Amino acid sequence: MPSNEEVFDKVRETLIDALGLDDDEATPEATLIGDLGAESIDFLDIVFRLEKEFDITIPRGELFPENLAAADSGFVEDDRVTEQGLVQLREKMPHADIDRFAKDPQVSAIPNLFTVDMICKYIGTRVG
Repeated sequence: MPSNEEVFDKVRETLIDALGLDDDEATPEATLIGDLGAESIDFLDIVFRLEKEFDITIPRGELFPENLAAADSGFVEDDRVTEQGLVQLREKMPHADIDRFAKDPQVSAIPNLFTVDMICKYIGTRVG
């Protein structure tokens, strides 16, 4: 079982390779989209590389859930995630910092949930 530091190092290297980053860019708090410039196609590549690096299978939508705040989901009102939506996010993304997001649950901030640390926590639960 790898340590948290070993998981971080491997995740960091995976992101550096997948996104063409400099060594110092993939910090734990860095967001994949806003800080590291990931696009939707990159998420598939990242999942593939993580599966290979850690010898695990990541079911589609488990690490990076899709359509979290679709207008017809019933979990969004006035461009904010509702209490029911927050419950759904906690269920689908237990490895993300939903408590921090819940302080100002704007739909536009959902991409900020996808951080390097979130990936590390997810991988930690899969390999631990």
